[in-house]
Amino acid sequence: MKDIRPRCSTIAHYFGKLIFLISGWQVEGDAPMHRSMLIIAAPHTSNWDAVFLLGAAYSLRLRINWLVKNSLFVPVVRNLIRFFGAIPVERSRNTNMVQRLAEQILGSTGTALVVPPSGTRARTDYWKSGFYRIAMAADIPIVCGYLDYDKKVAGLGLSFFLTGDMAADMD
Repeated sequence: MKDIRPRCSTIAHYFGKLIFLISGWQVEGDAPMHRSMLIIAAPHTSNWDAVFLLGAAYSLRLRINWLVKNSLFVPVVRNLIRFFGAIPVERSRNTNMVQRLAEQILGSTGTALVVPPSGTRARTDYWKSGFYRIAMAADIPIVCGYLDYDKKVAGLGLSFFLTGDMAADMD
């Protein structure tokens, strides 16, 4: 079977391995065999999540795009984080982000979009619905990603397509 996943470069792969070697982290599992997918990154609790996210994705040879609040797109950092797949999010107003991302995914040759479902690093009781609406509009599976800081382990878990019944899917 031909590998259809969005693949990172060999240099990025070894960069990810280096991040994990230096930090003492390990990656578990493998990226699921999907051309496009939406990876939920939960819980999102630290600014370090981005570093370990990139390390894990690249270790798995997966090219990713990830959502970042637009205030981090300052001149010095903007080009660097864009290079690593960051997509700015304007949180203060409606920009039709869900529809724009779904259209980009549908028009791509393959996308692994990483979204923190809480929309913030602060503890929340509920996830926002944007990730769900993106996956439904683009008809792509949800993949559960995790970072376990206690065990220093990152990985990808359950992968499933949504049914359209949000309550049942979230359960």
